[in-house]
Amino acid sequence: MKNVIDSLISLGYWPSAGSFGFNTDILATNPINLSVVLGVLIFFGKGVLSDLLDNRKYRILKTIQNSEELREGAIEQLEKARSRLRKVEMEADQFRVNGYSEIEREKLNLINSTSKSLEQLENYKNETIHFEQQRAINQVRQRVFQQALQGALGTLNSCLDNELHLRTISANIGMFGTMKEITN
Repeated sequence: MKNVIDSLISLGYWPSAGSFGFNTDILATNPINLSVVLGVLIFFGKGVLSDLLDNRKYRILKTIQNSEELREGAIEQLEKARSRLRKVEMEADQFRVNGYSEIEREKLNLINSTSKSLEQLENYKNETIHFEQQRAINQVRQRVFQQALQGALGTLNSCLDNELHLRTISANIGMFGTMKEITN
């Protein structure tokens, strides 16, 4: 019985025995904190990345849809131009004696300007699609790089032993001190 009482009394002298609190020793808790933070970032980061990609996809699809609408408008303009061309051709038959060559030039100019307009709209659509694809690819690359970097940091932190960890922290503190001296 005396041994039990002595062991209970000795527990009272140990500050960590039987109590709960925050460990403020940053060297002892840093890997735990980093793993918790990385776990939370990965868990919530997937949803954010998915939302960003969905938004990007929506914008690209909207741009494609707008380009298609512009294309349809250009096709309507082309049909109107063709209708107008038919009308001009009928008038050309009526006025062949007075100015056949002038009407022919007007017809060619109308066809050329309409074709150029259609080509420009098609080029604009293709450039817009290409630009949006490149932006989406670049954003995905950046997100993948960030996740890979976070994964590498997690792996690096899991591989550090206490001595290497202390040396790394000391080197970083020295670099921050040098940076602070440079900025002052």
